[in-house]
Amino acid sequence: MAGLVPAIHGSNHRPMGGYVYILTNRSNGTLYVGVTSDLVRRVAEHREGAVKGFTKTYSLKRLVYFEIYDDIRIAIQREKNMKHWTRTWKVRLILQSNPQWNDLFEALL
Repeated sequence: MAGLVPAIHGSNHRPMGGYVYILTNRSNGTLYVGVTSDLVRRVAEHREGAVKGFTKTYSLKRLVYFEIYDDIRIAIQREKNMKHWTRTWKVRLILQSNPQWNDLFEALL
């Protein structure tokens, strides 16, 4: 029966895009790296305190960095890699594009 069912990778299926993002509570504060397919919705959930856990405990509501990917699988892998980075590397990444640690959320709306 091999070969009778088309492989998923050979179909017209296109994976959805994704975002990797970093939240903080203040300039040079606690950092959180996350991944989502809907950045506006997910950051809004963090800001409203609807997400239980680390971000709610430390009041991480300021979006200071994000990356956009065409494929959510690549975004997930990038998030996993970034979670293993040192704090210094993450801060350097933020400073390259957002040296004032501005909240980027409003610019997304």
